[in-house]
Amino acid sequence: MARLKITRASGDVIVSISPVVEYAFEKYTGNGIHKQFRDQEKQSDIYWLAHNALMRVEVIPPWGDAFLETLISVEIMDDDDPK
Repeated sequence: MARLKITRASGDVIVSISPVVEYAFEKYTGNGIHKQFRDQEKQSDIYWLAHNALMRVEVIPPWGDAFLETLISVEIMDDDDPK
């Protein structure tokens, strides 16, 4: 399963794109995760995915500007990525 490296002013956190997060993303976009990234290439989709994954492991602001202002960057990493 792929992971997200989320960089915030408070530091980095790595979260998995679990099946429940992937399912929520597919309901949100109406597409499979790979098709959505391949066809749409919207960074906002990656930010939404990060929000959904993070909200399952910690208390964060609701989706929107308050959450986005906490981000520096979000990267998708393969499972075999050593970082």
